[in-house]
Parts: sequence; structure tokens; C-alpha cells
Amino acid sequence: MDDIPDFEVDAELAARLVAAQFPGWADLPVRPVLSSGTANALFRLGEDLVLRFPRTQSAILAVTKEQAWLPRLARHLSLAVPVPLAQGSPAAEYRWPWSVYGWLQGDDLWTHAVRDLHQAAVDLAGFITRLQAVDAAEGPAPGRHNAHRGEPLVGRDPLVRKAIVELGERIDTRTLTREWEIALDQPRWDRSVWIHGDLQPGNLLARDGKLAAVIDFGLLGVGDPACDLLPAWNLLDRDSRRTFRSILQVDDATWARGRGWALYQSLLALPYYWDTNEVMVRMAWRQITELLDDRRES
Repeated sequence: MDDIPDFEVDAELAARLVAAQFPGWADLPVRPVLSSGTANALFRLGEDLVLRFPRTQSAILAVTKEQAWLPRLARHLSLAVPVPLAQGSPAAEYRWPWSVYGWLQGDDLWTHAVRDLHQAAVDLAGFITRLQAVDAAEGPAPGRHNAHRGEPLVGRDPLVRKAIVELGERIDTRTLTREWEIALDQPRWDRSVWIHGDLQPGNLLARDGKLAAVIDFGLLGVGDPACDLLPAWNLLDRDSRRTFRSILQVDDATWARGRGWALYQSLLALPYYWDTNEVMVRMAWRQITELLDDRRES
């Protein structure tokens, strides 16, 4: 997994870079934002802004992409999304581009729950529907910039089988191998649409118990929409999952590929984060449990 930090940023360095490149904001306090994510370091700048510094090579590629596309996409979407306000330049102390965004109020769904999962399913399906409706003709095809999200699942096959071997007796190897092979056996998606690429609870914000915003578009691209079905298994329960699927009108093959994406993400996360990131491990187990429940129901 390509998210081992290559460069660390602290609040003092962030403040120096802001002062040097955006002197109008130099007097605003800088404080770190706690996050389970690994690709970017986040800092509040005053009360209304947030700084986003890539920490990995792959995250650098998202900076220009987000700067170019988020302002265009935001006006079409039904939930709030971060809109870049400025782009920082590489400097002697920090050699990569970075971004300044407006701060979106809310609590991520790792730390706070929504009151009504059915309403969350409606809101998420509406967001995905609006995103997919935007013309994708000029959008970025899957690649290193978005960890190849939206490509055919077959490209993940060696990684998944390696992870299954590594996990050994910690998982039901036979069942999960069978589920993975079912996902691989589905017809490929025949056209590209916009995908967020990483719809996990840490990238969903709630206010007053209701879903309000979607953040972190680092894996944005165009491709197979199956990878944006992840909330069906990482957030929703059986009943709200039915609502989610019904609104999106997902066919059986795409739903099965979606389960494959959830399985791929979970199986790679478990050995990688087993001793280092409890949040990611918890999400992985939840996705596996829910997708197997969903499979039994179907």
C-alpha cells in the first residue's frame, strides 16, 4: 500500500510556509488536525481555513488534480465538498506543492454517528448520482494519481491472494477466496463515470446527526463506479443498504464488483495496519462482516 510517509510536516513548518507564501494569513494560528488518514498532514489555519500537506509520493499527484476539478464539480453536488482557495509552492523546507481549503464544519463518521442510517443512505446515493451525472469525458482516467481506483478488479488479484496467504488463520480463507473470485468473474463496466474513490467514514462529515459533507478527493477520477459502493459495507446496515442500492439502481454485476472492492480494501488493510492503525483494522473487519451478510441475503 502506497501510503508510507515520506516527509513529515509539523505546525511550525506549516506556519513558516504560510507566512512566506501567503503573508495575508501569516497572523492566523496554525494547529494540527487529528486524522486516521496517512497520505496528508492537516492543519487548521485560523477558524475558517485548513492546510493540506502531502506526506507521500502518491498524494502529491492529487494536489493539482483537486485544484483543477473540485471547483468545477462542487456546484453540481448535493453535499458540501472542500473547495481549494490557494496552492502553495515547493520550498527549501518542504519540496512538494500543498493546498489551502475552506474549513468544512462537521464531525467525521469515525467519531460521530448519523441519527438515521436510512437518511444517510438517501443522501449518499444522491451525492453519488449527482457526481456520476457530471460529464466525465475530460476527467482523469485511473492511474497512480488515484491508486488505480476504477480499474478492473483483476489488476488487484495478485495483491489480494498474497494478503489472504499473509492473514492465514486470522480469516476464513476459503470463504473470502470464493467471494473474491465471484467478484472477479463479473462483466466489466463498459463506460467511465466520475468516482470519489474513497468513500469511507473518515471522509464523510455529519452536522447535527445528519450527513453534510464529503471530503478528501485525493482518489478522484473516472472509471468503474463499483468502488464508490463502499459505504454499503463500511457504514450502512442491512436495511439502509437496500435503500442505498435501490436509489442508485445498481445491477447485480456492479454490486458484486463493489463487494470485490470492499474485500480488496479490507484484505490489504488487515495485514498492513494490524499493529499500527486500529481505526483501519476496525473498518476492514466491519466491511468483511457486512459484505458476507449482504452476500448471504442476496
